[in-house]
Amino acid sequence: MIVWLNGNFGAGKTTTARLLKEALPARIFDSEHIGFMLRPIIGDVPHKDFKEWAPWRGLTVETARQVLDFVGGTLVIPQSVLQREYWTELTEGFAKADIPLRAFTLHADRDTFTARVEADTEEPTAKEWRLDHRDAYETALDAWMRDETTVVDTTHRTPEQVAAHIKRHVGE
Repeated sequence: MIVWLNGNFGAGKTTTARLLKEALPARIFDSEHIGFMLRPIIGDVPHKDFKEWAPWRGLTVETARQVLDFVGGTLVIPQSVLQREYWTELTEGFAKADIPLRAFTLHADRDTFTARVEADTEEPTAKEWRLDHRDAYETALDAWMRDETTVVDTTHRTPEQVAAHIKRHVGE
């Protein structure tokens, strides 16, 4: 099974994934590493985000399939995907590989999100980038995320409460 944590950049996906690793239990598959691997190979192809590369999407599905075939269990993938066509390609790939998918979007209201990004000491260099992508996230949330994922409002929840909430939903 895959538990995909979508949401705005800096919304708490990585923190929640770490908690779910123990709570479910699960392995964390940070699909950004696929993008890091591809950059030296195809980084000269014009792009704003590695998710634009079809090989990233295909390798994300194939890596998940092979890892699950090898070790079984559950993978938690904390990755923002705001483009519906990329999300559809990923979900269709998981379905074709017979991998069950539970997808969640972690959401905090704008003020709470901004305060969290401003307070982040783990990746302070990403602050402006995260803040600049809030509008694109809100557009995706309204356009398709609410229909295709389970939105978890994290505004007044601790990361532990968010992880417990997701664990309950995964167990259903």
